[in-house]
This record gives sequence, C-alpha cells and structure tokens, in this order.
Amino acid sequence: MTGQFGRREFIILGSTVAGSVLLKACGSGGTPTASTSMSPEASPAASTAMSGDTIKVGILHSLSGTMAISEKSVVDAEQLAIEEINNAGGVLGRKIEAIVEDGASDWPTFNEKAKKLIDQDKVVTVFGCWTSSSRKAVLPTFESKNHMLWYPVQYEGQECSKNVFYTGAAPNQQIEPSVTWLLDKYKGQPFFLVGSDYVFPRTANTIIKAQLEAKGGKVVGEDYIPLGGTEVTPIISKIKAALPNGGVIYNSLNGDSNVAFFKQMQGAGMGPDKYPSMSVSIAEEEVKAIGVEYLKGHYASWNYFQTVDSPESKKFVEAFKKKYGDDRVVNDPMEAAYTMVYLWKQAVEQAKTADDLDKVRAAALGQTFDAPGGKYTLENNHHLAKVVRIGEVREDGLFDIVYDTKTVVKPVPWNQFVKDTKGYSCDWSDPAKGGKFKIT
Repeated sequence: MTGQFGRREFIILGSTVAGSVLLKACGSGGTPTASTSMSPEASPAASTAMSGDTIKVGILHSLSGTMAISEKSVVDAEQLAIEEINNAGGVLGRKIEAIVEDGASDWPTFNEKAKKLIDQDKVVTVFGCWTSSSRKAVLPTFESKNHMLWYPVQYEGQECSKNVFYTGAAPNQQIEPSVTWLLDKYKGQPFFLVGSDYVFPRTANTIIKAQLEAKGGKVVGEDYIPLGGTEVTPIISKIKAALPNGGVIYNSLNGDSNVAFFKQMQGAGMGPDKYPSMSVSIAEEEVKAIGVEYLKGHYASWNYFQTVDSPESKKFVEAFKKKYGDDRVVNDPMEAAYTMVYLWKQAVEQAKTADDLDKVRAAALGQTFDAPGGKYTLENNHHLAKVVRIGEVREDGLFDIVYDTKTVVKPVPWNQFVKDTKGYSCDWSDPAKGGKFKIT
C-alpha cells in the first residue's frame, strides 16, 4: 500500500472480505482532495430509521484484523455514550439502537459495510473508521448517498467533506506542535521517520519533513512497513545505521506493527534515553497491549489522556470502568468517539429531527460540549477546536502530561507544510445550500 501524491484521490486496495457482526445496544493522503459532493436531493435516511421507539445508528470499526487492537475500545466508548443517552431518556423521546459492523481492518469491507448500514439497516448516521484508508474507502459512499459519518481519530488533513464530521486532531492539533516540542527539547538531534505504508503516515511525514526543513531540523531517514507487518528487523537496522549516536524517532506505525517495533527496539538496546520516540497512534490502550516495559519514557501526542485532571475526565473514566471493568483504560480516540455521539445527539435535538440529515448537519455547526478533554466546539469546517497535549509513558502505563496548550487550538485541515494547499479552506456553514467548500 504505497502512497501517491497526485491531485487525484488516493486509492487503497484491500484483500479480505470478512463477515459482519451485528450487535444492538438499546440501553446498554497525499495532496489535497476537495470533497465537493453537493447533491441537492434530500438526505436518504429512511423513515424506518426512526420507526417505533428507536433511532438506528451505525457503528463501523475493526473488530478483527491488525487494527482491532485500537478500534475495539472505540466501539466500547461509543456504546457507553449511547447507553448514557438512552438511560437519560434517549433522543427526541426515542432510544438509540446501535448496529455494529466489523470493518475487519480491510478497506473494501469497510465500504461494503457502510453501504449495508445505509441501504439495508437505514441508519441515520454512522460512527466509524480509524485509518485514513478506511475513511477514504467509505467517503464516496457517504457523499454519493448524501449521508453522515462521524470520524473520531487524528488524521493527516487535506480533506473537507460536508458529509463527515472529524472529531480527532487535524495536523495543527497534533503533528505540528509535537514536532515543535521535540525540536525545542532535543535541540540539534536528527530525526528518523517510521510509519505504516498508507495514507496517514506518508502525509504526516510529508508535513514533518517540510516543517523540519522550515525550522532547521534534520531528517536522516524515512521508512515504512505494510500495515499490520511485524517484520521490523530491517527498519531497526536502518535506524541504528542512520542514528549511530542516537536521535529522535517519529513514529506513525499503526496497529499490531507497534508491538513488534517497540519490543525489538528494546531488544536492540535502543531505549528512550538515546532514542526517544514520539508516537501519534499509541495511547493508553496500546501501551497496555504492547507492555509498559517497552514504552516507558517514550512520548505520544494527543488531545486527551486519561490523566487529564478535570471533573469531566474523572466522570468519563469512572463510568467507563464501571461498565467495562476496573482494569480498562481510556484514551484519546475513545474520548473523541464518546464526544461525537453527544455532539450528534445535541444536533439532532436542535434540529428536532434525526432523519433529515441536512438539518442535522446545519445544527451540528457551533455545538459545544464539555468533553473529558475540555470544552470543545464544532467549527464550520466540521472539525473540533481542541487542547493539544504531549504525554510521557510512565510506570503504570498511563501518561504524565508534559505539555499542553491550556486553551483550545482551532483546527486547520489544509496543512501549511503540504505543497499546493495554500488558499484552501472549508466552510459548511450555509444551511440554505447545505454548506459550501471554498478556495480563498
């Protein structure tokens, strides 16, 4: 799965088509591509989505395959929010019925399941995806059907669709500030960039290389392994050869690859004292799965950590552990997923309808929510303004927050360090036209 940086859409081909899992929870890269589907036809959510006493919503994440290590917990967070909302009376007097599908870490399967949720199950919205490849695989379906996807994970930007709400970080809310922090802390140290071979890591590294060049930093190597690949010995050897005296590793590996990578890093004697790493897809859940002994002292950049000291964070952690067990942890994508369910609820209540998706989209803009990570606002570009945080893995597997912006950072989807993006912006605030995309 190699990256291409043309102005055409990035296409990822997968292999396996997996079966689906149906659950009901009724009370429990590259260069910029402007998504400009502006079909004037009515939103297609069928009236059956609100029949009886329930409103059907879709949950679409990987419950199997390499990405299950990260995505299963996001499903748990979404179902927690749904349970809380149902216990408080539901939405517009109706309970939420969640239909859960397994994307199986396979991009064609994600699209197949998205079509099923929309066409057969008649859901009014879908909460889903993790990798940018899975999101890009389903995007044409959501746009052609004028439907609605809520996406909870940090991503590379360079996208703006009126059919998607992005509740994870844009590059200026994760990648850019973490690079700036590393340059300040490890002055003069060279960087090696490692990532999974798909859209997000390749575009993230394009941003990082341009940012380092602009700020006087130095990249001495860049390498990728297939998503889910565990043969990391060659890449470890390349890092040691390029950084014989140590240096900074910027890590955008996803899924199970991180297990092999950090275990072999330690086995090669490459600890955080000489080879500090900054990860953008490792959070509390992954630390627990990989083993804290392999990650202690390394860093991650997110908008939320379980150790955020706020009443909302403590309430979220307590509720999650009560439902799923005291041994469970929460993390940034889970917090973003939990938050987006509540933002959708608020938009539906303001619009006074769940099945008129154009009205719900218009009502979503400007919604604020006291999330575990802070008071967040959904901006007119369909992204959240969020606090930026950097954490260091500590002995108990949680993160000491070593940096935060204190106040929210407004999202900038079109990244300044990617060529040919200057002048791009997105604003979907015109409800009469269903929103608008503009080049300024």
